[in-house]
Amino acid sequence: MARVTVEDCVDKVENRFELVLLASHRSRMISQGQPITIDRDNDKNPVVALREIADETVSTEDLKEELIHSLQKHVEVDEPEPQAPAQPTAGVPQITAESTQAAADEPDENLAFDRMSEEELLAGIESLVPPEKNDEY
Repeated sequence: MARVTVEDCVDKVENRFELVLLASHRSRMISQGQPITIDRDNDKNPVVALREIADETVSTEDLKEELIHSLQKHVEVDEPEPQAPAQPTAGVPQITAESTQAAADEPDENLAFDRMSEEELLAGIESLVPPEKNDEY
């Protein structure tokens, strides 16, 4: 049985941490049924993965891409190009750039803001009564 050491693989993958990530990912792929590219020689999956990396029978770049893809939670999908605008339906108001700009320029009469000075805010905060202490909370 051939012993695989990290030194055999470091020539192919310079970063030891990256080597561990790639070998463990390849080992999981083998466990899930991916075919191996070398003789097993009664070795376990992590050793087979390291031997494959050392012998360069699997591409480290492909392993890296597959690892990144397996860790992604959101995969970007190309959205289709926007189509021509549909015909307006009866009774439904259409929103256009002009109508949104006009709405932004007009102040809303129904909208009212309370304006408060800093002194009024501090006086309001000081007048607050702290809640009663309870043994339950």
